Amino acid sequence: MKVKTILVSQPEPKMENSPYSKLIDKEKVKVDFRPFIHVEGVDAKNVRLQKIDLKNYSAIILTSRNAVDHYFRIAEEMRFKVPDSMKYFCQSEAVAFYLQKYVIYRKRKIYVGKMNFDDLVTLFKKYKDEAFLLPSSDVLKPIIPATLDKLGVNYTRGIFYKTVISDLSDLRDVYYDILVFFSPSGIESLLKNFPDFKQNDTRIAVYGDSTIEAATEAGLRIDIKAPTPDTPSMTMALQKYITEANKK
Repeated sequence: MKVKTILVSQPEPKMENSPYSKLIDKEKVKVDFRPFIHVEGVDAKNVRLQKIDLKNYSAIILTSRNAVDHYFRIAEEMRFKVPDSMKYFCQSEAVAFYLQKYVIYRKRKIYVGKMNFDDLVTLFKKYKDEAFLLPSSDVLKPIIPATLDKLGVNYTRGIFYKTVISDLSDLRDVYYDILVFFSPSGIESLLKNFPDFKQNDTRIAVYGDSTIEAATEAGLRIDIKAPTPDTPSMTMALQKYITEANKK
């Protein structure tokens, strides 16, 4: 079946010439964006109940831009002035670059991984004596605490924000040829919003092993997977599938 409409379960990219824009222009498909989940901050009182005192930590582990935002939000709510000596361990260059929103980059001690959390292992070994704070969501990839525990890192995890399922009731009677998911939480949101969801001819596209696993456990038929050696991005996977489907 041909593809004419796609729903991506994420916010619309802010950049003008995003890969999705190119996909729309080339394949003449309609692409809508709708976050199936959203983030809500936990207040300072809740963080204190977790027995977290920001002054007790000499280093921060930042795995996402959300972690950056909510660490500095809580610091402000607690009237804690983040010292210039604070060390920042960022999972990727994108997270490190985003940190510039709050600190003067060249004047801070910032350590950066390439992309995966494992890229930081060498740095954690080098700075094992630091007291680390891991500001995170209530949903955290198991590999992160498992890696820190294995290395014997002195760290405390703090839940600074929560992943919340969005209300999608207005989409009940809307049909899309492809639904695109990037996390198990997105799959969970689909099923909680539409417990009677029947896939029928709807194609499901998923990114990442954990999302593939969640979709499979939910009994969904997966039609498009990424990343793969041939299609390292979701837009490339969609492009390949649509080209094949629409030429029939």
